[in-house]
Order: sequence, then structure tokens, then C-alpha cells
Amino acid sequence: MVRFTVLASGSKGNSTIVSGGRTRILVDAGLSCRELFRRMKLAEEDPGTLDAIVITHEHQDHVNGLAVTARRLGIPVYFTEATHRAWMRWLTPRRQMTYKQWLELCRKQAAEREAEPEAASLEAASEQGDPEEVEVESVAELSPAPDPAPAGLSNLALTNPPTMKEDPTWLPAVEYFRAGEPFSIGDIALSPFTIPHDAADPVGFVLCAEGIRMGFATDLGYIPPNVKEQLRALDLLLLESNHDLEMLRDGPYPWSVKQRVLSRVGHLSNDATAEFLSTAYDGQAAYVILAHLSENNNLPELAKVAAERALLGRASLLANRLLLAEQHQPLSAIRF
Repeated sequence: MVRFTVLASGSKGNSTIVSGGRTRILVDAGLSCRELFRRMKLAEEDPGTLDAIVITHEHQDHVNGLAVTARRLGIPVYFTEATHRAWMRWLTPRRQMTYKQWLELCRKQAAEREAEPEAASLEAASEQGDPEEVEVESVAELSPAPDPAPAGLSNLALTNPPTMKEDPTWLPAVEYFRAGEPFSIGDIALSPFTIPHDAADPVGFVLCAEGIRMGFATDLGYIPPNVKEQLRALDLLLLESNHDLEMLRDGPYPWSVKQRVLSRVGHLSNDATAEFLSTAYDGQAAYVILAHLSENNNLPELAKVAAERALLGRASLLANRLLLAEQHQPLSAIRF
């Protein structure tokens, strides 16, 4: 049996469980670990049976509970390499310095450079002759060095993993994938594709299990041809319907934020989603789920009405059952 359970969708956190065969994966971990586990309990999903976490991009509402959840469950996390690096940069504390501190650092570095010739001459003198020092260095050379971490997988599980305070980026295991290159996690096949969003390397997915195809596309400023091509012949389509244009333009956000949301690397409006559903969507999905609705710049009724009008000519008993994913409670599991 295949199950698709949206635990949360919106600007305060996004997460979905996809189950197929003997495999269960979490797509994004945008809620705290405690809240994710609470939502899973409400949805009758067992966190202990999860096999992996897959991340679409590094924005906080998609990764907020990632590290704690992966550590707690001891499961691997799948990223693109650029997304992983961006996530690590986001978690790593940034050091700031005053102009005075910068000048002091420059003076210190200059002094170190001036001292290099003197250090080199002392090193040459030591090589000629202190027997005790030479012997100590020989013993040091014979001491076994710790094994280096495998290249590209420095976050592999350790006997004594560091605490979050010591290393907030540590994960039990990290696996990389690339947009355009399908891969599998157990019984679930994933086809990642590039989406236009202001992140390092954002992706959507088509997930396939037991012959059921599920399309997953949120956080995109528009729907380019490659995404339209991917979102065909699906049994389930989860698609962003983020904002109502008038509510966004008249709403409380600063103009700079409004420009970001409206840009081609921002978020889909109700109108953009409806246009896709009416002109480019093939009408085959049994379920269409509207996701990532803004709480400030949208209303569920507006998103639903726009999508219903777009699907008006595709009414079917077997396809296009329209659902809305919510921010504060999980959507009932969809089973195939």
C-alpha cells in the first residue's frame, strides 16, 4: 500500500511522509522534532519506521527540525550537495568584527609574516642536532594517526556523536543526489527536478512506489517547461498555491518581501496555479493537493475557488479530487 501524508504545509513549516512497499521517507523537516513526532502520532504514523529524510531546499521552513530529527532516529539525510552546503552555512555561527578588531587582526598577520624567516632559521638549526628532540619527533611519526573521514561524507555516524552545541551540522549520514538524475531509497524511486526558487539548488520530486506516481512541487516562482513535463501522468499532484495577488499587494509585508514573493524565483499565486491546471495539466491525477498557502496573503477559499474553476472542465469521479494542505494540522493520509 502507498500512503501520502502531509504533516504540515506553509511558511511556518513543511513536511510530508511518503510510504511505499517497505520504505518510508520524510520529505522536508520544517517543524521542530517534537512537533513532527506529535503530527505523526496524530496521523497514525510511527517515526521509528522512517528510513530517510529528503530535503527540497535549505530554507528554514523546510529544515527547521532536520538535525534533531535525523539524530534522534539515526537515519540518513538526502540533499543536493549545494543544498547541504547552504544548510551548513546557515547553521554555522557567523563571526562579526569591528573595524578596530579587523585592524588588530591585520597587524597580527603582518607580525606573523615578519617572524617567518626567523622561524625558518631556527628550524634549520634544530635539524642539525639536538638528539633528544630528533628522537621525540621519530616517536611521534611512528604513532598511528586517526583515520580521516571519507571524502564527501564527513557526517557519517560516530561512536560518540557530537552534541548540537558542539556541531549543529552533524548528521548520522549524508547522501547526495542531483537534479535530473533519478535515484532510489528502498522501494521508493525519486526523480528530482530543478525548480525556480531563491535557494542554492531547489528541487521538486516525482516519487514512484508500487506503480503509483506522486508529483511534489512547492516553492517556485513560475512553472517552467521542465516542471510541466515532470508533472504529467501522475496519480497525485501536490502543487503550491501560495498567495492571492491582491491580498499580497495590499498586505502587511514590506515592499522588498512582496517583490521577492512575486518574482520568478518566489512563490506561485493562486492565478498561476490555476493557469497551469487549466492549460498545461493533463488532468490525470486522482488527487490534486494545494500546498504552501500563505496565512497572511491568502485564504483557503480563494485558493480552492481558483483551482476549482480551472478544473471545471475536467470533472471526474476518479480524478481531480481537490484537497488543501494545512499549516496547523496534518492532512488525512491518502492511500492507494
